[in-house]
Amino acid sequence: MMPLPEPNQTKLPLLEGLREYASNPHVAFYTPGHKRGVGISPSLADLLGETVFRADLAELPGLGNLHGAEGIIQEAQDLAAETFGADRTYFLVNGSSCGVMAAILATCNAGEKIILPRNVHSSAIAGLIFSGAIPVFVNPDYDPILDLAHCITPAAVAAALEKHPDTKAVMMVYPTYYGVCGDVGAIANLAHQRGIPLLIDEAHGPHFAFHPDLPASALSAGADLSVQSIHKVLGSLTQSAMLHLQGSRIDRDRLGLALRLVESTSPSYLLLASLDAARQQMALHGERLMTKTLELADAARSQIDRIPGLSVLTHIKSGFKIFESSPHPQPLSQAWERGAGGGVRANSGFVDLDRTRLTVRVAELGLTGFEADEIMTQQGVVAELPSLQHLTFIVSLGNTKTDIDLLAHTFSIIHNYSKPKYRLQEIDKEKVINLFDCESINRISPREAFFSPAEMLPIDEAIDRLSAELICPYPPGIPVVMPGEVITQEAIDYLQKILAFGGIITGCSDPSLQKLKVVRK
Repeated sequence: MMPLPEPNQTKLPLLEGLREYASNPHVAFYTPGHKRGVGISPSLADLLGETVFRADLAELPGLGNLHGAEGIIQEAQDLAAETFGADRTYFLVNGSSCGVMAAILATCNAGEKIILPRNVHSSAIAGLIFSGAIPVFVNPDYDPILDLAHCITPAAVAAALEKHPDTKAVMMVYPTYYGVCGDVGAIANLAHQRGIPLLIDEAHGPHFAFHPDLPASALSAGADLSVQSIHKVLGSLTQSAMLHLQGSRIDRDRLGLALRLVESTSPSYLLLASLDAARQQMALHGERLMTKTLELADAARSQIDRIPGLSVLTHIKSGFKIFESSPHPQPLSQAWERGAGGGVRANSGFVDLDRTRLTVRVAELGLTGFEADEIMTQQGVVAELPSLQHLTFIVSLGNTKTDIDLLAHTFSIIHNYSKPKYRLQEIDKEKVINLFDCESINRISPREAFFSPAEMLPIDEAIDRLSAELICPYPPGIPVVMPGEVITQEAIDYLQKILAFGGIITGCSDPSLQKLKVVRK
């Protein structure tokens, strides 16, 4: 048999097909209603220009069908599979969220169990509601001093599998929003020993495959399925993502059906073409682009760490150290023994770090991350994620040295806003509650809670009741309260603190958080 020809990664089948159709004069009697820009609002045309609307096309002859992929769409997906190291790649136009939901739908029937971290993204909870799967939540590795939840550990997954041998799949977040990576290889081995797949929410890690100094990609570490938000750190348009599959543990026909259930039947070809272009860019220039990105991120880390009172989440070869200017400085070995981060741990939820993700601790300046974020925004620098003690920044192939210099300069300005006493330091750090400690708080499944009769109660009366809604700060979109969980005082205190300091809470029926929706008794 003749060997198959190697894919030509210079090709742009989807983008070129769209370009050809957009430049072909014809009368449009198909969707969208603006008819290639003729009927578009002049205000929108002034912002975006007219050319883009000629390419805003539907599933026309020659352009293919995303859910019955053939022709140029299938060719583009095949090229992406080769680039990202998958057996099969699916383009997504509803973001990584639809990919996470489809992964659960493809592997779990109603009433079947799936192991997943408690600090999972809200899209996974939607997948549980759609599928009727029963979550077996695992506590992530947690640093109580710095209030950072990392990844789940192999030991925790092994214990969950031992207790729930009928589990049908394991899901893992890799990396976390802060760039922390757990041990995918070890957890994949645990899942595969029981003949079940490992599903990875790799929304923030699509660049891992393109540089040896970045963490290993989930697929290369043994995952069966990976969902990546190409738009988050690479060069595609917002809401575009990919789902990668390898091996035979997941039924491809069922996965395809699941994607059709959760994804639009009118996919944006602008999003699809942007995925094609981002794939080509990384296939041809990925390592060079990631080398530059890593250099910029390292320069930022070095400059920020020299500013008194600031420190950046850092990984070192002998283990990892977190925030050199921590209020609890100690040797790595002592930090490890105290469970506060640091040291080499065989069963750690922090085995690697994406150096392009900068998480800067501002607590020692007497500022919350929300206050620091407001100052930075006034100076023209916008962070990805403010939180109570930190600011998180994404450095990507779109950043420049000028960006990095301005970031460091703005942090030097923030230092001038430091306060003599940090209001949160009055809290005994040893008694900080891990909001993702999920022991005995799940009473009914998210699906059962979602479809149960509900009532609105004043917040004080909602304590110890079962939540009927999913409530989370956004970003990062990690639920603090989810359907079927017992509402705790600690969770309410945390959410109210987020609101008081300027954070945004989503999912609650009452945005002021004066009332909560609970399952009716």
